[in-house]
Amino acid sequence: MIHALSDVQSKDIGNGTNIWQFCVVLPKAKIGSNCNICAHCFIENDVIIGNNVTIKCGVQIWDGMLIEDDVFIGPNVTFCNDRYPKSRNKDWKLEPIIIKRGASIGANATILPGITIGENALIGAGSIITKNVSSNETVIGKK
Repeated sequence: MIHALSDVQSKDIGNGTNIWQFCVVLPKAKIGSNCNICAHCFIENDVIIGNNVTIKCGVQIWDGMLIEDDVFIGPNVTFCNDRYPKSRNKDWKLEPIIIKRGASIGANATILPGITIGENALIGAGSIITKNVSSNETVIGKK
């Protein structure tokens, strides 16, 4: 189901995926099956989202992100793909973020550029992630 009040330009969306109102999905984004993309999300072009992924309201998925199967991303999680952002910077360097299968990221967490979050890792609400998170690791606060 793609809500009539969303702007979904990608044709690469799996069966059973729901995209709710006020979402924007750019043309080259790839989204798997049985996902739930809640209201007010933005998904850029160079993005791959696996199957059974939940992305809650107010999340932006930027170029260079890979989200594997069975991932949960809580409301208003912030991802950054540029370590030194500047307006109209032609020389910026994209630093990809990888979220491995089964990881869960709590509301309002911030994930800095170039981070990998391991399988089944748990990131607590409001955490700031500056370093890779190992599989099955729980992070609450800052890492």
